[in-house]
Amino acid sequence: MAPEQQQQSQAELPRAQSGGGESTVTVIVAALANLGIALAKAVAGVISGSSAMLSEAAHSVADTVTEVLLLTALKRSEKPADEEHPLGYGPERYIWALLAAVATFVGGAVFSLYDGVHTLLAGEELGDPLVSYIVLLVAFALEGFSLRTGVRQARGEAARLGVPFRHYLRRTPDTAVKAVVLEDSAALIGLLLAAGGLLGGQLTGSGVWDAVASLCIGVLLLYVAFVLGRSNVELLIGRPLPGPMWERIRAELLAVDEIEAVLELTTLVQGPREALVAAKVDFRDVSTAGQIERACEQAERRLRELLPAIGRVYLDPTPGRLAPVEGLTPGRPGPADTPSSGRSGAG
Repeated sequence: MAPEQQQQSQAELPRAQSGGGESTVTVIVAALANLGIALAKAVAGVISGSSAMLSEAAHSVADTVTEVLLLTALKRSEKPADEEHPLGYGPERYIWALLAAVATFVGGAVFSLYDGVHTLLAGEELGDPLVSYIVLLVAFALEGFSLRTGVRQARGEAARLGVPFRHYLRRTPDTAVKAVVLEDSAALIGLLLAAGGLLGGQLTGSGVWDAVASLCIGVLLLYVAFVLGRSNVELLIGRPLPGPMWERIRAELLAVDEIEAVLELTTLVQGPREALVAAKVDFRDVSTAGQIERACEQAERRLRELLPAIGRVYLDPTPGRLAPVEGLTPGRPGPADTPSSGRSGAG
């Protein structure tokens, strides 16, 4: 496996270190900034009569709702496993994050597109844009600070894993940080579009510029909602560990003395700091029950040393002649199996 491929695959791995606290701070900073900005934009939009400013107010309201949903996702996903949810609550994070993407679509994009179309058809009376310019300037500073917090966390994680920042942001299972970075980046672009709409209307006396700015903001929010929604749906459906790590897990299993073959291997990302490994393995026919038990313990220990985020390991002793070889595909989960024997590691 090439070093570059191995390094880039690290961005897709759950992190064993506790990063939930840092993600929570990042989301809280973004939520507080967006709440204050939303109120200021709404007041400025009413005073100036700018549809772009009202669209930006809707944008900030949607972002605030998004941050609240992301905070809910962070807290709910940290609940420990119990009898009703033996695999834990990690995937619940992606449900709430998906709702956050829907909030961005409904609360921001739809309103911005509607307001832009309405302004084009009905026109608007332009008021004093001075208040709007002041609000936009303050909002730009606050959004910039929020974005800086999110980018600093993402860059720190990318540097720790040794992967490019863009690759980490595209493939990380920590969708809360990804949402903050994308939404704050979109917010800064939206502020520039709103300022351009105000300036165009001020210079020409036409509300068309403002309407076009509002439409552009709506399209921008559609894109952000699509990217975030796709990322969370992919993780909800079930994303395996990357191919290079799949190969390393298989090699670690084969390195155990009593294991002759790995007949089927399934990996699953369950959260930003948790992964599951399940495998059908062919033990040596001459192995005793005690040797198989010790081999399972050794395999689990080796896998957790390789990737501490592996919270659960399920090994299913299977005769080699009965195994479906088509399930052995690097980086892709095979059929779901309930372990009939072996050892399991609780996360």
